[in-house]
Amino acid sequence: RCLLKMVKGNIIVPEDILSFCCNGLQGSTSPPRAREPEEREEAPGAMASPSPAPNPTEVQMSQLVLPCHTNHRGELSPGQLLKWIDTAACLSAERHAGCPCVTASMDDIYFEHTISVGQVVNIKAKVNRAFNSSMEVGIQVSYEDLCSGKQCSICKAYATFVAQGPLGSKVRLEPLTPQTEEEKIEYSIAAERRRMRLVHKDTLKDLLTSSPQETERETRDGSEAVPAERTRVESVELVLPPHANHQGNTFGGQIMAWMENVATIAASRLCHAHPTLRAIEMFHFRGPSQVGDRLVLKAIVNNAFKNSMEVGVSAEAYGQEMSISRRHINSAFMTFVVLDEEGHPRTLPMVAPEPGDGERRYREASARKKIRLDRKYVVSCKQTEVPLSVPWDQSNKVYLSYNNVSALKMLVAKANWVLAREKEKVRMYTLEEDKFLSFRIEMSVCITASRAFSLLSNLRRRHEWDSHYVSAELVQKVDDDDMIYHVVSQKLRNEKKPQDFVILASRRKPCSKGDPYVVAFRSVTLPTHPARAEFTRGETLCSGFCIWPESEEMSKVAYYNQAMPGYLNYVTTNVAGLSSDICSTFEACEKFLLKNKHDLISRLQD
Repeated sequence: RCLLKMVKGNIIVPEDILSFCCNGLQGSTSPPRAREPEEREEAPGAMASPSPAPNPTEVQMSQLVLPCHTNHRGELSPGQLLKWIDTAACLSAERHAGCPCVTASMDDIYFEHTISVGQVVNIKAKVNRAFNSSMEVGIQVSYEDLCSGKQCSICKAYATFVAQGPLGSKVRLEPLTPQTEEEKIEYSIAAERRRMRLVHKDTLKDLLTSSPQETERETRDGSEAVPAERTRVESVELVLPPHANHQGNTFGGQIMAWMENVATIAASRLCHAHPTLRAIEMFHFRGPSQVGDRLVLKAIVNNAFKNSMEVGVSAEAYGQEMSISRRHINSAFMTFVVLDEEGHPRTLPMVAPEPGDGERRYREASARKKIRLDRKYVVSCKQTEVPLSVPWDQSNKVYLSYNNVSALKMLVAKANWVLAREKEKVRMYTLEEDKFLSFRIEMSVCITASRAFSLLSNLRRRHEWDSHYVSAELVQKVDDDDMIYHVVSQKLRNEKKPQDFVILASRRKPCSKGDPYVVAFRSVTLPTHPARAEFTRGETLCSGFCIWPESEEMSKVAYYNQAMPGYLNYVTTNVAGLSSDICSTFEACEKFLLKNKHDLISRLQD
């Protein structure tokens, strides 16, 4: 009976099983026929189009939050959530690698909501990009209330996994081919996130070097500073088989859960209350541990700000023989708040750091707070929420560069570009999205991609082919990939003064085969170059070049621009065919590239 009901419900059952059941139950040799495809209802005007194949690396996990998973408030323990996140991410990584994978790092995680007992945690993980032997896995976490049907985002995380062969040897990974627009965006930006991870330590070091050694201590009425030593926690855990993964190494999620546990205890000792975890700064796994190891977990409050505190936590491993020195295998920094009855953060007591290392940790916590704010302000929010002309300084240079390049890559990966004009070899496309009108103009040029990249990334030469540019002065060379220019352009129609811009130019060479050369532009603010009376200060949100090699001597050069309101009339006039100024400018660009493709002097200047 069950099989017959399944057939009527359009579930296909193997013919021999179905025939056997029908013969046995009804004496019939012809099974009931499933409904024909023509009988299915389709939306009016719907057109059949091949949908992209599902991502083979995608893993979905749903967990019902039980009392054993929660803390005293009946909320899901962050440590338990970290274990589930790490499990789902590892399974996704191993789907792509086809071999065991280990967690190398976990990027910053910001927890937006808590999850209560009885609710369902839904986790989706998939590989965004595979590099040589490592890969980035993107994880999205949400909760679902089964009674009301409400769903809400909890956090988004990025983890790096390394594929391992026999005896821990590294495995070279196959490249990943993104299919959907979202996957193409994540694939493209993964290279920028990887770059940001690699320079994270240098960013902190630069900020501490440029900051005064003696930081001014905050004073709070009616509170005495708590010695940091009172918050110190040390705990040991024995790694047992249930704590290990299928390779015999200590499960990365378990280590993160133990670290979260001691960090919570340290935070509680400062505030004498039950703290709530709000953010975790990057977990970095320095080495493995195995079943039988002892893990020593240490935590201390590094600094307490007005409404939040940073707890530093580390994990060290040693074997049964005490004579062997401990191995530092992980460290992280966690931010806690204490909420009142209305859910608002309470004011916290101050911390008195210990002399020496305590003072260093205190200063570093302040620097990390600034870096976290920069990251959250510039990197984590949507491109449309990032204000124009963000102030540039040493502490946020990495994140502004990331935002500059990733914004252009996101624009490039959009799928809804429409061909608006075609003039000989020049093609012009438009993209209408939300409040923005973007245009892309491209052509094939007989020049190597690397040479075109070198010429177009030097704004001081742009006036040679772009008549809108009067001059471009190099204000600051941040590093080999990022430069800040002061640009003066011609007057726009109906404008009384010429415009000037302060532009951050970020350039990137291909990370792997198939990637373009990228030159991205966005406005920034410099205190040395304020707005001046003789100019109208202009701003650019997102623009730049992408250059793809088509052969050894041919390249596709494309320019992208997210038009600002002041330029909309200029752009729409060109799109409508009432002007050919943009096409003419791009043709002049081609002549400039061809003229200088073998210019030895230009190469030396570049």
